Amino acid sequence: MATTAKLYSYDFKTVKTYLFAVIFIAGNLILPQLFHAVPNGGPTFLPIYFFTLIAAYKYGIRVGLLTAVLSPVLNSVIFGMPMVAMLPIILLKSTLFAVSASLAANYFKKVSLISLVIAILAYQLVGTGVEWIMLGDFQLAVQDFRMGFPGMLLQLFGGYLVLKAISRL
Repeated sequence: MATTAKLYSYDFKTVKTYLFAVIFIAGNLILPQLFHAVPNGGPTFLPIYFFTLIAAYKYGIRVGLLTAVLSPVLNSVIFGMPMVAMLPIILLKSTLFAVSASLAANYFKKVSLISLVIAILAYQLVGTGVEWIMLGDFQLAVQDFRMGFPGMLLQLFGGYLVLKAISRL
């Protein structure tokens, strides 16, 4: 199940970098608000990472990194979620996701479930390891695997569907 796609890698001198980043940051502001209406919706569905995947995979590392860093910070400032204390870990995982998604896109050069599985597992496994080191609490570090599995499935299948839908753009 792979879809040939037009993939981009805009640099910081290109206006499109910032335009696409604004679009995906807006998505990462709206989507978490929808999921936070559900009890434990944030930790279960991991919505703050969704558009980071799309941004980095389709439009490259720079759009992905802008989305990865600005989305959690703006969500925290505007909505109070994530809590400031959680920002370092969420920023770490979000940044790792932008890097892993853009690397997967560059390597596979198409949209496929396997490339997304690799991107998701890469950011989650490395992020969980660093979170464990930072917090010294293994149970808290593996929360995304315990509670957030539906969110990882949303990233995998929802991300695949969105990327497939915009593959020719």
